[in-house]
Amino acid sequence: MIKIGIIREGKIPPDARTPLTPQQCQEVSERFSLEVIVQPSRVRCFSDEEYAAVGVRVQEDVSNCDFLLGVKEVPISQLIPGKTYLFFSHTVKKQPHNRSLLQAILEQKIRLIDYERLTDDRGDRLIAFGFYAGLVGAHNALWTYGKRSGLFTLPRMYLCRDYAEVKTSYCNLKLPPIRIVLTGSGRVAAGVIRNLHDMNIRQVAPRDFLKKDFDRPVFTQLFPQDYVQHRSGPRIFDKAHFYAHGDEYISIFKPYTHCTDIFINGIYYDPRAPKFFTLADMAEATFRIQVIADISCDLAPHGAVPTTIRPSTIAEPVYGIHRFTGKECPPFTPEGIDVMAIDNLPSELPRDASGFFGQQLIANVLPELLQGLDRPIIRRATIAEEGHLTEPYRYLSDYVYEMA
Repeated sequence: MIKIGIIREGKIPPDARTPLTPQQCQEVSERFSLEVIVQPSRVRCFSDEEYAAVGVRVQEDVSNCDFLLGVKEVPISQLIPGKTYLFFSHTVKKQPHNRSLLQAILEQKIRLIDYERLTDDRGDRLIAFGFYAGLVGAHNALWTYGKRSGLFTLPRMYLCRDYAEVKTSYCNLKLPPIRIVLTGSGRVAAGVIRNLHDMNIRQVAPRDFLKKDFDRPVFTQLFPQDYVQHRSGPRIFDKAHFYAHGDEYISIFKPYTHCTDIFINGIYYDPRAPKFFTLADMAEATFRIQVIADISCDLAPHGAVPTTIRPSTIAEPVYGIHRFTGKECPPFTPEGIDVMAIDNLPSELPRDASGFFGQQLIANVLPELLQGLDRPIIRRATIAEEGHLTEPYRYLSDYVYEMA
């Protein structure tokens, strides 16, 4: 019988999410005739007792499992040589902080299947937490503005049981006429829009956002044609060309910095593309943005937002960037811009996010995985096996073998 192990999350700061809820473990065991074993955890949003109550075996040793499923990067000290792992490795962009992890995976002949690379034939991702990252990120953006301005208060999401409880805090919420810009059009943006609508914040067109005054809170959603332009000047926007030749484009985002209070960034950024604005732009008297919620959290100087110099944490969600020096400063200071850049946002709503993720895993991934490791969906996501990078990921060779 095939055995799937749900590993304990070991990354610091701790992450409370899990790939499968107790009920989902029970479901896959019955549907696919396999066994799920769960490592005990004091951090996981579902207790060991909740798993045991539905007949799931909870034990420390998962070395005899065929597949080991986690969420975030696995600490090197916790890797089991020769096993097949599925988790978010955050290595495909050559992230420096995870180079040693990929090196260890190769040295220990581990097969790494990365959730981020599980795609259909069109290249669309099959599994992600992005919707909940957007949902939590938008809430945190408003929470940050409320703390900064003192005009309203919101609870922290991680202190609530689920999103249903969070929404009760919106019933009597009275927001000032703040103006919010959202960039992005994927799952993250969908989560942001859901949250802003739940707060009764009205969506307006980009043109109206720039030209009109409003007596109530509003937001606008920007697509690439709204914030970049080809260097040769205005012309019909070709999205495919922009994605392939981002270095040929310049930012036209600046007008939005003059009339925006909160900027929520949810794009997938290619370093060849222009940044939204520069540190020098922030020092201008017309720069109005007070809060930046960078859900994408691509760090400067390689990200779209130059103020995202480091991730923030659930415990300390906000840091300041001084408008005139570009250096970090305490949050909520008059000459600072407040940055919320938590890199594990869905962990603030771990029970909801885990259930959402598990649904995608059961529908889109497990049937393919159980049919064999040579299934196209699985092959596309397999970064390493038998001590080697697979063909699609050979571009990581210089990253892996670069001297520390």
